[in-house]
Amino acid sequence: MQKLKISLLVALLLMGLISQKAQAQTPGLEIKVQGKGQPVLMIPGLTCDGKVWDSTIAAMGGGYEYHVVTLPGFAGRAPIDHEGAFLQKVEGLLLSYIKEQKMENPVIIGHSLGGFLALNIGIHEPDLPSKLVIVDSLPFLPAIQMPGATAESAKPMAENMRNMMMSTESQSVEARIAQQKMMLRTMIIDDENIEIALDWGLKSDAGTVAQAMYELYTIDLREEISKIKAPTLVMGAYIAYTQYRVTRESTLKNYTDQYAKLDGVIVDLSDKGNHFIMWDDPEYVQAWLKEFL
Repeated sequence: MQKLKISLLVALLLMGLISQKAQAQTPGLEIKVQGKGQPVLMIPGLTCDGKVWDSTIAAMGGGYEYHVVTLPGFAGRAPIDHEGAFLQKVEGLLLSYIKEQKMENPVIIGHSLGGFLALNIGIHEPDLPSKLVIVDSLPFLPAIQMPGATAESAKPMAENMRNMMMSTESQSVEARIAQQKMMLRTMIIDDENIEIALDWGLKSDAGTVAQAMYELYTIDLREEISKIKAPTLVMGAYIAYTQYRVTRESTLKNYTDQYAKLDGVIVDLSDKGNHFIMWDDPEYVQAWLKEFL
């Protein structure tokens, strides 16, 4: 009995050491690992905690080893020195983590900004991921509103947006809450989930959020996605914008046009969910994941 207790203690200590080692090898990232099987890297979107994937993981069940990321500067995580290239810096951290953990051909699932990062990994390391799942993210965000936009022409607008987002630091807490709630209501249907995302947003570093958005508006991947080899599933949303005469057909065309250079891509739209499709239309996302994976 004593030997069994010692063995259990040693095992727990080893688990702790392994966890600390993994964290030490990836400064700036918070990554929680659960399950066993095919490795799956799950990247959340702007300001979000990795917990945004909890219900999706619960539904997907066993057979997978989930590596759930929270990015630096978001949801209370300390920001990093990115030298004006936040997405590039974070992509490097994620690639380092994948290689340090010896993850063989992981599935990479990303929402929004996380989807953009997943595309970048597929572009720069085409033999690394086995599959990519992109949840409501586009290769070039400005083109959804301005079809003729380029990375260069979008810079003035992106700069103004970055400055405006930075200025929120001087606002009262009440003003920030009101502003973020208004925005989140166009992205999330359920009130409880809005409150969860609001908390993450308020805990996020304004400078990191502003820089990340600037880069999403000034980096165009529409040509580069032709380098991706991994089978790719894209799930999009349109319901929140029907009041502006956006239709399923027009949104699907916008998405397929942007992903035109990605050979074999599957593009589909949720008919129930806003931007956080995995929360708003979980049955849709989970059904697609089970079929695609």
